[in-house]
Amino acid sequence: MSTAADFKDDNEPLSKESFVSDQEVRWCPGCGDYAILASVQKVLPELGIKRENTVFISGIGCSSRFPYYLNTYGFHTIHGRAPTIATGLKIARPELSVWIVTGDGDGLSIGTNHLLHIMRRNVDVTILLFNNRIYGLTKGQYSPTSEKGKKTKTTPMGSIDHPFDPVQLALAAGCTFVARGIDVDSKNLQWVLKEAAMHRGTSFVEIYQNCNVFNDGAFAAFSDRNVRDNNTICLMPGKPLVFGQENEKGLSYHQEKFNIISMSDPASPVYVHQELDSIAMAIKLNELPHPEYPVPIGIFRKMQRPIYEEELANQQESAKKQSSETLATLLQSGKTWKI
Repeated sequence: MSTAADFKDDNEPLSKESFVSDQEVRWCPGCGDYAILASVQKVLPELGIKRENTVFISGIGCSSRFPYYLNTYGFHTIHGRAPTIATGLKIARPELSVWIVTGDGDGLSIGTNHLLHIMRRNVDVTILLFNNRIYGLTKGQYSPTSEKGKKTKTTPMGSIDHPFDPVQLALAAGCTFVARGIDVDSKNLQWVLKEAAMHRGTSFVEIYQNCNVFNDGAFAAFSDRNVRDNNTICLMPGKPLVFGQENEKGLSYHQEKFNIISMSDPASPVYVHQELDSIAMAIKLNELPHPEYPVPIGIFRKMQRPIYEEELANQQESAKKQSSETLATLLQSGKTWKI
């Protein structure tokens, strides 16, 4: 955690190294969190926001050690409650750039209620949810995103729970920016992180993150470098939905259904990703079945509506103007009595 004394030179040109703290990084060797941390540290200087105006807030879990490893202000809070702390901070200090770091266990189990409501309210924060489909910190129990049939220490015969889909959950909550990235796909992840940080309102980014100790290879079928081009498709606003090593394949949209096409076939026009305010289209893209279709990454939804902290400030200002009462008068008004 940083203090004001750590931010020595306001005019210092920011770089990745500017956001590297002096704390020893204590994740398992090979953990996907290292790649995510590196991507975040590369993106932060590009935002042009001073370190002392940047805050990372986390709950509990492996991902929640994030604030220690960034040379910014930070809170390592309690299980599932990072959105609550972040909401309070944005109301008190709306000018700050506030990030929430959580995991599939922290954010989608005990913290689900808090996560849903910060998205519903459209508080101007950026949420990074690391999804490794397992409880890593507590040594390998199944999590809310573990696939059905997953065998773990707490489900030795296989999980019978239907898993949460984080993107689907964010869309249902009315989140104004919903995206997905992969820990080892640094180019696309950094692009998504920057877009999320610049969005006014709640930005939600699910990041597929490999836990190489307790759930190694959970996303290998589409995240590994040698298969990624053929098995993922990047949703970029205003761009055609193409994939493959040479972008030789694409998606068309006909009769309410996506179909895989060859880009060399002029009879089937490729779909351009442009209905970013549509929940329905975002859901259809998110529900493309793998391995029949490539896994969508990138931006599912991006829209504008008023942010919570500004509406609250406007309401408070309006209330002040409408009332001429003193505090003492207000305390003695209504149903009061003397003892």
